[in-house]
Amino acid sequence: MTSTETQTLLRDHVDMRMVIANGDSDVSDRNTLVKLDPDHPGFRDREYRARRNAIAQIAMTYQPGSPVPSAPYTELEHGVWQTIWKALGPAHREHACAEYLKCLERLEFDSDRIPQLDKVSRKVEAISGFRLEPVAGLVAPRVFLESLARGVFLSTQYIRHHSTPLYTPEPDVAHEIIGHAVTLASTRFAELNRLFGEAVSRTTDAAELDRLARVYWFTIEFGVLREDGRIKAYGTGLLSSAGELAEMHKAELRSLSVEAAADHVYDPTHFQSILFCADSFDQMYTMLREFLIAW
Repeated sequence: MTSTETQTLLRDHVDMRMVIANGDSDVSDRNTLVKLDPDHPGFRDREYRARRNAIAQIAMTYQPGSPVPSAPYTELEHGVWQTIWKALGPAHREHACAEYLKCLERLEFDSDRIPQLDKVSRKVEAISGFRLEPVAGLVAPRVFLESLARGVFLSTQYIRHHSTPLYTPEPDVAHEIIGHAVTLASTRFAELNRLFGEAVSRTTDAAELDRLARVYWFTIEFGVLREDGRIKAYGTGLLSSAGELAEMHKAELRSLSVEAAADHVYDPTHFQSILFCADSFDQMYTMLREFLIAW
């Protein structure tokens, strides 16, 4: 395996919504299709590409606020979900924070079948008021983040290629559900997501939007905290990747400072070498809430 291939395989955690260019012409489009790169695991698999296109059509014709049509997952794809859960089950017990584990119990996922987005959305909405709506692929950061202000999480529905069940080069339904949907089943996590969306809606300067996106990255995506004398994850990028959960203990830990996080440029192609650590869930919640309200 070349060094380039190694770096690519480290991207199982990347939420590319947060790092694609700002200010492009598609900023208002929530259904921009993504063409698979030649190095994507599913690029040469015609059947996989056809299913991706069929699932994308669900989002292309979806009417916001209506029930989400079921995605046509195959047994092979359900097998990918099973492999992911086998890796994440023990990783969560070891590394996930208590708030996340409580939310996981509330949603009661089937470890053998990929949950349909509509079923997950109804469960989450009953708890926090947030709903999940499908998108065909990646959307601009502003579109993604501003949707949070309305209590809407824009979610992909496709799942990663079966040849690399523990790797995906873009957020897939496993990242969306195991990471984001679970945390949105917490009223406090849901509130922070709404506040992020409202802060983005008040931001017109591109540089300031970048700063907000970095705060989102180092908290909602890659946040860690201390709990019972141990380092635990609350960030969705960590919680949806067994590899990231194992590697997070090798990172340099810095005390959570929202301003410092806003100014720190991250590298999305590697495991994160620097993480911002809160003293507790309560401290993180209070600090982030006050920052976003004052933004």
